[in-house]
Amino acid sequence: MSANTSPRPTEPDVHLSVFLHGARFDFVACLTAALTFLQEHQAQHYHDAVSLTLGDTSTFPRLPCERLYLAP
Repeated sequence: MSANTSPRPTEPDVHLSVFLHGARFDFVACLTAALTFLQEHQAQHYHDAVSLTLGDTSTFPRLPCERLYLAP
């Protein structure tokens, strides 16, 4: 499987923007992984550090270790 291939090709990909310690990081992830990532960060009190948007995701790298966020 290519590094640019979604682990869940039947799900839409979303733009995941992470703001952490003054730096912004942009990734693409399948919807399930992105929602789990978002929930984990909110549970750690980083409520506004992560945002999800739909749209063109072709310019962003995939979320590192995306598969780790597929199961709760």
